[in-house]
Amino acid sequence: MKTNDLITAVWPGRPYPPGAHWDGEGVNFALFSQHATKVELCIFDEKGRHDRHRITVRERTDDVWHCYLPEARPGLAYGYRVHGPYKPEEGHRFNPHKLLIDPYAKDLVGQLRWGDALYGYTVGSKREDLSFDRRDSAPLMPKARVLEPAFTWGDDRRPQIAWHDMVIYEMHVRGFTMMHPDVPPQLRGTYAGLGCAPVVDYLRRLGVTTVELLPVHSFINDRRLAEQGLQNYWGYNTLCYFAPEMRYSASQKVKEFKTMVKTLHSAGIEVILDVVYNHTCEGHQLGPTLSLRGVDNASYYITTAGQRRFYDDFTGCGNTVNLEHPRALQLVMDSLRYWVEEMHVDGFRFDLASALARESGKVENLGGFFDAIRQDPTLNRVKLIAEPWDLGHGGYRVGNFPYGWAEWNDRYRDGVRAYWKGDGGTLGEFAQRLAGSQDLYGWSGRHPNSSINFVTAHDGFTLNDLVSYNEKHNEANGEDNRDGNNHNLSWNCGVEGPTEDAAILSLRARQMRNLLATLLLSQGVPMLLAGDERGHTQSGNNNVYCQDNERAWLEWGDDAEREALTTFVQRVIALRRSHPTFRRRGFFVGRPPEGSDINDVCWLRPDAQEMMPEDWNNGEARALAMLVSGLGIAECGPRGEAVRDDDFLLLFNAHHDDVEFTLPAAGGAWHLLIDTATGALPPKDGESRASTLPVWKEDRYRLQSRSFVLMSRGVRGAGDGVPVEGAV
Repeated sequence: MKTNDLITAVWPGRPYPPGAHWDGEGVNFALFSQHATKVELCIFDEKGRHDRHRITVRERTDDVWHCYLPEARPGLAYGYRVHGPYKPEEGHRFNPHKLLIDPYAKDLVGQLRWGDALYGYTVGSKREDLSFDRRDSAPLMPKARVLEPAFTWGDDRRPQIAWHDMVIYEMHVRGFTMMHPDVPPQLRGTYAGLGCAPVVDYLRRLGVTTVELLPVHSFINDRRLAEQGLQNYWGYNTLCYFAPEMRYSASQKVKEFKTMVKTLHSAGIEVILDVVYNHTCEGHQLGPTLSLRGVDNASYYITTAGQRRFYDDFTGCGNTVNLEHPRALQLVMDSLRYWVEEMHVDGFRFDLASALARESGKVENLGGFFDAIRQDPTLNRVKLIAEPWDLGHGGYRVGNFPYGWAEWNDRYRDGVRAYWKGDGGTLGEFAQRLAGSQDLYGWSGRHPNSSINFVTAHDGFTLNDLVSYNEKHNEANGEDNRDGNNHNLSWNCGVEGPTEDAAILSLRARQMRNLLATLLLSQGVPMLLAGDERGHTQSGNNNVYCQDNERAWLEWGDDAEREALTTFVQRVIALRRSHPTFRRRGFFVGRPPEGSDINDVCWLRPDAQEMMPEDWNNGEARALAMLVSGLGIAECGPRGEAVRDDDFLLLFNAHHDDVEFTLPAAGGAWHLLIDTATGALPPKDGESRASTLPVWKEDRYRLQSRSFVLMSRGVRGAGDGVPVEGAV
């Protein structure tokens, strides 16, 4: 059926599956609304501009309204008008004058255009619950589009990279390629651009295993930003949980996203999505009526007890999705399964995940959402990462998410930043984070890989800006520099922002190497912010959520300093990949492994004496050594045998003066791998054979101010491992 043809047949259809489902002969439509009194299905032309038909949906099963159009075909544009009580004080905001996006829409056509007709009440009225707007919002709304799901996946297989082998790369689909000279101009900023050969080759050479994409669910541009000529860049303003954002599609086809995933998988790279199920773009009680609010506000959102015209806002975005309601929970679970089964993604990072755990307003570790995930045969096998906090009371839950989940560890971020900034009293916290945060995750039987370690992320300073600015500079956001975090634990190395002072530039470069080496050699799962390996700057803006421009986009021009930093990151990632010492599956126990005369980890003062309580509490101390045994690692060889690695010595000096370290003598000669002050790097291929590395012949090492050194001794080659005799 063409969209301008008359519809001559409407059949009862089925209540399942939800959404618009093409079965090869026609399309079934199903929409949940518990409190609606009438539902109309609106059919539009193929561009979604003209309202062609309105069909009253007469069948209702278990609060699901459904019908079947035997003449409908993929590409059909549609929306809903839902009738019911307009009683905000009771939580009901039905308004049939407002066209609604199907919550299960898998494809959208058109963009939202802001106007007062999008609101269910009359904008400017004293109370939104005392007014009712009768203007038609359809001309301003995008439309859902029936999807043809067929796609040839061929032999696509998920890389299934083990947690301990992962190196995550957090990136923005658009910003990563908008300025890439080797990406065809028509593909820049798109899924196709991210999947093109120059980009995939770069990711492989860098050594990352997993890309974590900022939100790709369809989202809208905030009205305030639109009126100021700005754009919602990050995308944490979701309109629909199934449809990929078409602003990132060169072809305007859903299959472009699938092709990107398939291409990355063929390169051995996983795809994780940053997802926003805690709230939607409809905002607080004064927000627009676009989808869930008009479909069934009282079911889909948490409204305030006794004052149901308001929302319980645990997200800072005006509303919170009500996962205590079985249909809201079903919506989220169906969306997650869709992205795994139909789009082949490898996992999810959940924005403000504590909001998903709230039951009766309280955060519960094993609430209904987590129970549903844990028993689901599709979702309990993919990567699950929590941002373990929200903005409500009791929402900060770092270290408290269930077994099987990893967490963004902001304690790691702050501990590492504070140490390299040179703050006093930070040695104990720094060592805990370096060793995998056992204090946070060990008590519940979890492992180091529960900690997603990061120094920078999309929300905050880039690495370059972290060492170049003491203060945020967010003036371009139009909020008088009030937005963004004020607690950055940054240090500008002596000058705020750009400088031509060679000494300061050298110190900043060294500080970036210090932070990157610490991140990549810590226990846990490292996460790099895209562009940090190239010294990307946002000119001191630590909140570029609305900067869809060159301030946020990565610069790809040739530059010797950028290339040097990229090479450093490549070499350190290769070193991590070659040595299970840095990818332990279990925590250190502080005892000698079998066959070793040193503890699995020893914390030493610069004079090589073991750290004592008074040393940890010394607020003036800025230097620390970490000696790690290559035995006792929970890493198996190809035949199930235990594996021995080299011993490693990590020397840290965050002091403004040089510090002389005494090297542990027993066990053989030390070989220098990394010195962030002199530029010493491990061999290009990540090997650590004694024959290829310089031997440090002295028993002392003078570590320059604000620098890091890595040394090794032992018998391992390049990742081949040496079986421990008699061990299985």
